[in-house]
Amino acid sequence: MIIENSKTYNVNDVENLFFRPSFCGKSAEELGVRVIYNMPLPTKIPAFFHSNNILNPFTPGWQGGVSANLTETEIAMKKVKAESAYAADVYFSTIFEMLTNSAEVNLGDLSGTDLEAAETELFRRAIAESIYATMWWGDSKGEYSDLTSFDGFLSQIHTACFDGIAEKVNIYDDIVETDVESIFMESWYNASTSLRNLASEGHLAYYVSSDVYDQYRSFIDRNNYNALNSNILESRPVLYYHGIPIIEVPMNGYNVNKGRSFCLLTDSRNLILGLNTSDSPEKEIHMWYNPDEMENRQRVVFLAGTAIADYSLLSGYIYNEFIEF
Repeated sequence: MIIENSKTYNVNDVENLFFRPSFCGKSAEELGVRVIYNMPLPTKIPAFFHSNNILNPFTPGWQGGVSANLTETEIAMKKVKAESAYAADVYFSTIFEMLTNSAEVNLGDLSGTDLEAAETELFRRAIAESIYATMWWGDSKGEYSDLTSFDGFLSQIHTACFDGIAEKVNIYDDIVETDVESIFMESWYNASTSLRNLASEGHLAYYVSSDVYDQYRSFIDRNNYNALNSNILESRPVLYYHGIPIIEVPMNGYNVNKGRSFCLLTDSRNLILGLNTSDSPEKEIHMWYNPDEMENRQRVVFLAGTAIADYSLLSGYIYNEFIEF
């Protein structure tokens, strides 16, 4: 069987069907970053910071309080294109498998709505995975990875370290031998006072590569932290270090040249992903069947970019080679 019906989704469908399910609400919380949608271009995110002390002894009238300092972080948005092509038989098999996994689908009477929902879900997952990987390892110059559609957090941190801006992040080019507990502990003790003071607000997180995450889980097992292990691994979706959640950033087989292992402590609001589906001339998603190549094809064009609001609110380590534990 071949799925031949062409489908076009307008700008509202693009956002509501393909992006918000992956990058809003619980999904955004699991990503652990701040997601900004369809801000006017150029995309600038304001942040207000008051002085440390705004209290004064009371006297009638205005006493000339200190004005809040307004800083803006601009997200360098890039026009990107997501495309996928499947051989017709593979495409139908994939869609059919997704349908069989749904208890609500009547396989004896497949409607166009069921097929459309499965096609949408297939493409949505592919888009989300690519955005997530590029959000971390993207590098438009191609020096750090083969994900070149827009610059991700790690390439920006590399540049900031080279420029002396990210002073609390240490980068190692050679293989380093260390232990996982030291990485977490030193990331905390080396952090700026401003970052540590944010702990009470509940948004701090350690962002780590899969090898660091797995090593910490093994560390818990080796030290017989049974109660801790049960509490963390069974009752909660992530590991914790001294009450701060650890968010794993899986590499998923991408070709990464630098930033293979890392541990970064920051406030989740400090990492910003910008997505824009309304300011690109091509505001639609297309799915169609190409009879010449016997392929089912999918395409979407949108704007994407990342930014780090304040590099002083970063602490940790980046290893351009894998760590030896």
